[in-house]
Amino acid sequence: MQHLINTGRLLGAAIAVAALAGIAAYQASADSMNAASPAAAAIEAGHLPDDYRDWPLIAVAEEQGKLNDLRAVLGNDIAIKAAKAGAGEKSAYPDGSVIARLAWDHEALAESAAAFGQPQSYVGLHPKNGVQFMIKDAKKFAATGGWGFAQFNAGKPVEAKALSACFSCHETVKARDFVFNRYAP
Repeated sequence: MQHLINTGRLLGAAIAVAALAGIAAYQASADSMNAASPAAAAIEAGHLPDDYRDWPLIAVAEEQGKLNDLRAVLGNDIAIKAAKAGAGEKSAYPDGSVIARLAWDHEALAESAAAFGQPQSYVGLHPKNGVQFMIKDAKKFAATGGWGFAQFNAGKPVEAKALSACFSCHETVKARDFVFNRYAP
């Protein structure tokens, strides 16, 4: 009988430890979401997040054709962690991910042409096409693959109507969770 009581106590302790571990994991997940919510909340309220320019770099890109710009793609902590783990390639970005795109006009650096005998180095000039954001919230933005889109020109949000074409372009990369860029270590 004493053996059964001790076994019951051990089982109860194991269940309690497992429950505490589950609560801790849930809390860590909730904390991650809460860490991203100030940026998402600011964007959804029509304000640029205070710290978005300090977010880590996910990738750089050169756009040609009509867009013709140099870009930096930044991500909040959740997006960076997911990108490093292969989000877009191996899995979807989790809710709470926020990706920012900054773009600049560019031109050949005159000093570079003199040094190399041809235009070779290009530098960014003036910001172009505002600052664009993608916010991942699978429930809120279910109609657009789980992503919400925002753009700010001169610090002011553009009208939602102007963003209506965003998703149709991003649909071409559905297999990458609607994200064009790839993490560049």
